[in-house]
Amino acid sequence: MKAPDLTVSTERPPPALSVSSFVSSFDRFAVTPMLVVIAADLGVSLSASVTAASGYYLAYGLSQPLWGLLSDRFGRVRVMRAALLGAALAGLVSALMPVLGALVAARIVAGACFGAVIPTGLTYVGDTVRASVRQRALTDLMAAASLGTALATGVGGVIAGLLHWRVAFLVPAACALACAVALRSLPEPPRAAGARGMGRYLGAVLGHGWALLVFGLAFVEGAILLGVMPFLATALEHAGFAAAVAGLAITAYGLGLWALSKVVKRLVGRWSPPVLMTVGGAQLCAGFAIVTVHVSLPTVAVTALLLGGGWSFLHSSLQTWATSVVPQARGTTIAFFASALFVGSAVASWAGGPLADHGRYGLLFGLAAGAAVPLTVVAALARRRYGALSAAAPQPQPE
Repeated sequence: MKAPDLTVSTERPPPALSVSSFVSSFDRFAVTPMLVVIAADLGVSLSASVTAASGYYLAYGLSQPLWGLLSDRFGRVRVMRAALLGAALAGLVSALMPVLGALVAARIVAGACFGAVIPTGLTYVGDTVRASVRQRALTDLMAAASLGTALATGVGGVIAGLLHWRVAFLVPAACALACAVALRSLPEPPRAAGARGMGRYLGAVLGHGWALLVFGLAFVEGAILLGVMPFLATALEHAGFAAAVAGLAITAYGLGLWALSKVVKRLVGRWSPPVLMTVGGAQLCAGFAIVTVHVSLPTVAVTALLLGGGWSFLHSSLQTWATSVVPQARGTTIAFFASALFVGSAVASWAGGPLADHGRYGLLFGLAAGAAVPLTVVAALARRRYGALSAAAPQPQPE
């Protein structure tokens, strides 16, 4: 079935969408520099406190298929507003929880609710921006999210060190409530005609071989980058640095993502997607290789900067691919893409917890650097093949 032409001439996402993405990223990354502080305050081990992050990521990922199906069925804006209201409540509850188990439960709910925001926002851009300039709009949305990441890793550590880690959960909760109100003015794009049952959306996506490959790549990328990156802060704290200092060092990730996403925006159309993916994957590998050799403030800051660049080049290319592979069920496709990404991150953070507990950061970062190589090779070659087949097809894919 062919999706209707919903695109417009704009190359930028709506401001309310960008702010919501900013808040979602802030909430997701604020916990990174606070894990050691939370463990000490609640009297648990570091590997136990990591479950507050891995549980969040797991819920964030596993909730994606549901959000995608609901957005295809009921609308993008409606789903985002409902999810932001739930995230605001879960954030408030997170700040009040007295024991780790209750905190983890609250963070799981927060992750599930915030999980709707960025993927549905990406889908909204896919619905409303024409394919030729879509990656530019997506990089703008990613830049907004990266600013949230940068502030979260820096401000989260400062708040935990100077005030209390619970305060860091209240800030995004209040902002989520404000975003839910602001999104009322965002117009709802019309949805694709033809596939009215959610089961048909699901079948269209899960029966598409290229979509399944993109999901697999997202899983590995999430495991390597999002699953291992939080341990950069704990590695510094194990080396004797305060949570605020460790968080400020990781801020380089968000700053690198923001700056290099601007570079990617200029390169779209000049460099092919496989080339962009290769450059991004090389940055991931180089970044983790540096901290495999030595962990210090300078090496962690450089690594965080390179990881931001890797995300800008590799991830933006993967998510642009995901917006086009099954256009008649775009919301469901993006949802499964994000699900794979964050389930991968949850698995990796859970598996890396015991290594971090024993201070074996060299092994942890070395495994991430090594895994980045096959990810990059497979992603670039597969995207090149997909492009060649699409160009040779009798009829172009609907956009």
